[in-house]
Amino acid sequence: MRKGTSLLSGVRKHSVLWLMLLPVLIYFIIFSYLPMCGIWLAFTRFDFRLGFFKSPFVGFDNFRYLFESGIFFRLLRNTVLYNAAFILCGNMMQVICALFLNDLGNRRFVKTSQSLIFLPYFISYVLVGLFSYALFNVDNGLINTTLRSLGLEEYNFYLEPNAWPFIIVAVQVWKGLGYGSVVYLSVMSSFDQEIYESARIDGATKWQQVRKLTLPMVKPTFMLLVMFNLGSILKGQFQLFYQLVGNNGLLFNTTDIIDTYVYRSLTVNFDIGMGSAAGVFQSVFGCALVLIVNALVRRHDKDLALF
Repeated sequence: MRKGTSLLSGVRKHSVLWLMLLPVLIYFIIFSYLPMCGIWLAFTRFDFRLGFFKSPFVGFDNFRYLFESGIFFRLLRNTVLYNAAFILCGNMMQVICALFLNDLGNRRFVKTSQSLIFLPYFISYVLVGLFSYALFNVDNGLINTTLRSLGLEEYNFYLEPNAWPFIIVAVQVWKGLGYGSVVYLSVMSSFDQEIYESARIDGATKWQQVRKLTLPMVKPTFMLLVMFNLGSILKGQFQLFYQLVGNNGLLFNTTDIIDTYVYRSLTVNFDIGMGSAAGVFQSVFGCALVLIVNALVRRHDKDLALF
């Protein structure tokens, strides 16, 4: 009773704040919690004629199909490694970019640079796919045209699967560089400048200021963003892979991820149960990974942990 009474009294006391919170609660209930009922589809062989509740229950058959397929562990490897590269390379490049922008004295130049770096974030993946084709096409792509004009041998990117991990990671880092650098730059701009002034008076070089002051103060934000991204480590950038690679089976060994494989399976078989099973596996794996990493980080430094 005491807890219930205190909650009701808190609602009455802060009614305006609770009213402001209400739209957020409604949003998460409708778009985050109610869709969780769809997990049931992962354990059924969904039939449109029978509907959501009357479709035959098949237990873990959909999951068994995923794990028993000969290419599942290749898909798992590609998905995890690509997302790990996206997270680590992306965040490191964003920090480096923010460091350079933060040290520039010309504010007008900084704002112009931010706008130009931010621009790729708004470009559609369809256009990114067109840009990549214009670069790597063996017939009239920019790279091969340049190679031929220099008398060098052309390189057919669309027949070489080993080249695409570097291309895909580079494109993703380039596309997200502006957004992430703005986040880190806003963090750096909030640092107390008196600390840097004291370091300069003591004779600290620019590199020493970065290494001893800026990077340690950026570390909590870096760890927070990394742990947030770990939750979706099995949810690949479907648009990126599909627009760059498409259905080119010659590149699947190094470019096929769970999302693209499920998409191709659904377009052929339209198996909603199998697609739901893949989604449930991705969510459970991501949640477990976040909990494990958070526990390890909390053991090392409680201030850097999410909870």
